[in-house]
Amino acid sequence: MSDITLILLGAGSASRFALPPKKQWLWSGTTPLWLQVTNNFQDVYNFKETIIVSSQDDIHSMSNFSEHSFVLGGSSRQESLKNALEKVSTPFVLVSDIARCCLDTEMIQRVISAKKNKTCVVPTLNMVDTLYLEGEPIDREKVKIIQTPQLSCTTTLKKALESNEEFTDDSSAIASQGGEVIFVEGSTKAHKLTTVEDLKKLPCIQRPSSRALTGFGIDIHPFEEGKQMVLCGVEIESSFGFKAHSDGDVAIHALIDALLGAAGLGDIGEFYPDTSDEYKGADSKELLKDTVKRLSDLGYVIGNVDLTIIAQTPRLLNYKKTMRFRLATLLNLTPNLVNIKATTAEKLGWIGRKEGVAVEAVATLYYYDWTQNENYHN
Repeated sequence: MSDITLILLGAGSASRFALPPKKQWLWSGTTPLWLQVTNNFQDVYNFKETIIVSSQDDIHSMSNFSEHSFVLGGSSRQESLKNALEKVSTPFVLVSDIARCCLDTEMIQRVISAKKNKTCVVPTLNMVDTLYLEGEPIDREKVKIIQTPQLSCTTTLKKALESNEEFTDDSSAIASQGGEVIFVEGSTKAHKLTTVEDLKKLPCIQRPSSRALTGFGIDIHPFEEGKQMVLCGVEIESSFGFKAHSDGDVAIHALIDALLGAAGLGDIGEFYPDTSDEYKGADSKELLKDTVKRLSDLGYVIGNVDLTIIAQTPRLLNYKKTMRFRLATLLNLTPNLVNIKATTAEKLGWIGRKEGVAVEAVATLYYYDWTQNENYHN
């Protein structure tokens, strides 16, 4: 039975990473970066448990990919690590950053092989350039570049982090308490992804797949007298609107479901529940904007959308172009990539009896191709 738990930290905001997706959601082939890193670590060693630390929104999305343990991160690396350590029951813990994504198997094995009670094992690189500190040269032989992953005695690391002092890594926390830090040879392969330019130094990340992802959505709402009718974000002239917790924009609701479905993220009720006061009377355009941002953060690009509105009343022919252009703006697409169709129910069923409207939507997503970003080529 393994006596090591793996903790992977990925709750940072990545403020220096100037691409639409969060860096943990860059796609390598058809695999998000955080999952590729996780799988690669598990190929190196049979950890008793793997804990992934991230934001609440990311955890919701990550849980659709794997059954690992997920922990909510904090406002700093140290706080995130402390949250994860509460879940650790093994004598040792190996901590790494998802951003250090290209693993050197031999280096990790060197770290694990050096484990010892009450210590922290750290991979390091020697400094080869001349260094100055406050205008004076310093002896580079005394300087080391610290890397991750770092292996620590769990109880020693927990105790070291009880201090109010902020530490940038595990070894400095343990060293501050007089603990032993063991240095092993690091690896130039273990380069950390911080900026777009770093992608050129990370051969383990493949170009994203070009495959298309398709989602389908459907929504139905009955009519309600005296309420403004809104479809595709456009106000429709009518004496009645839709009975709903929000503004009842049945078209946008179906579209959100199609977008979420293409990304494998579940349905609209998981993100904007109709049981929450937060979304009572909500403007569905704002829900769609939030969905579009969520998809962008997770490394998806919207290809096109197609909606069919099934309504006996009201007549929508004169609104279709306005609807197309309104949705195109909300989706950051050119209007030709947004198609709106309207049909009747030929007076059949509840739609034919003019009791409500149904909308079906189809959406296509692609993985964001970071290799086409101008900063990658500069």
